[in-house]
Amino acid sequence: MASYEIEHNVKATSSKAHKRERPNLDTFYSSLEHVDTSGVQNSNALPTPGDVAAAYRLLGQSMEALMMDNPNSTLRDNLLETISQFIEAPPTRPKGLPASFIDGLDRVPKKSLKKDDECPICGIPFLEDKFPLVVRLPCNDKHMFDLDCIQPWFKLNSTCPLDRKDLSVKKVSSPPPSKSDDEEEYDDMYG
Repeated sequence: MASYEIEHNVKATSSKAHKRERPNLDTFYSSLEHVDTSGVQNSNALPTPGDVAAAYRLLGQSMEALMMDNPNSTLRDNLLETISQFIEAPPTRPKGLPASFIDGLDRVPKKSLKKDDECPICGIPFLEDKFPLVVRLPCNDKHMFDLDCIQPWFKLNSTCPLDRKDLSVKKVSSPPPSKSDDEEEYDDMYG
């Protein structure tokens, strides 16, 4: 028996299911403190290009670790190419999405997930996790991700990794229906 099983008084399980081990992203999230200017009062305070490039470099390493077992090489290549472009020519300010956007993403209930639905980033089927935390992006109902996989991307980017639609732009609601000529305008001044 391994030391973990002995220390916790559990029996070793021989599960054939893929273990959903996530890379440690602490270094990535701590590097965001150097590039996040959302709470800064001085509007002229910009992060240094080196700090922004370092944050994108850590994002690239995180995405590579998340996608290690993913056979979908097209998405992997596209994401890593985009990240490398940002490393070579870092923007003055990353265009990440606020935590309120990430927290507000639609959660996909486990009941509505199909057996073959999988995260496009890590390639692991959602239902292999006992308690999957799957989010749906507003750009397309079929764009579903593990929250742990998509969150690092949204910290530095505001686009969907699949179709590159900018998610920071709010949808404009349709204008109210116009009044017809035979309809009288209501004046609420006279009750």
